[in-house]
Amino acid sequence: MAEVSYYTKEGLEKLKEELQKLKTTGRSDISKQIAEARDKGDLSENAEYDAAKEAQGLHEAKIAQMSETLANARLLDESKLDMSKVLALSIVKIKNVKSGATMSYQLVSESEADMKSGKISVTSPIAKGLLGKSVGEVTEITVPAGKIEFEILEISR
Repeated sequence: MAEVSYYTKEGLEKLKEELQKLKTTGRSDISKQIAEARDKGDLSENAEYDAAKEAQGLHEAKIAQMSETLANARLLDESKLDMSKVLALSIVKIKNVKSGATMSYQLVSESEADMKSGKISVTSPIAKGLLGKSVGEVTEITVPAGKIEFEILEISR
């Protein structure tokens, strides 16, 4: 059974657009590549044709995977979420207790995660350690570098 993923409105729209692009432009491009390779002669010894057919298979597999992801995607209604605890889509400001460094992350689905823009996956070690916690709580999170204590300073949406 497929896993349900929760998305922001913009993340869900981006997923739908990407799937539509794969189904239209992507399929069209691969069809052209196959046609060009077929025009080059004997298919039994045509490496270009074999490569184009393999690319088509990979492309169709990606479409199938994205279709399944979209079928199991759920849109989160941010207005109904509890603001007192860290949940998916929360923007959390935390402080490393030892170093005093502060950072802010938004907890999003795995496919929306983008460290450069401060979005981390809810399945990451830091997010798992923060989920369900409230402002003022200190939590010890095991990360690849070892155990780090974080204090939750602020939760917003």
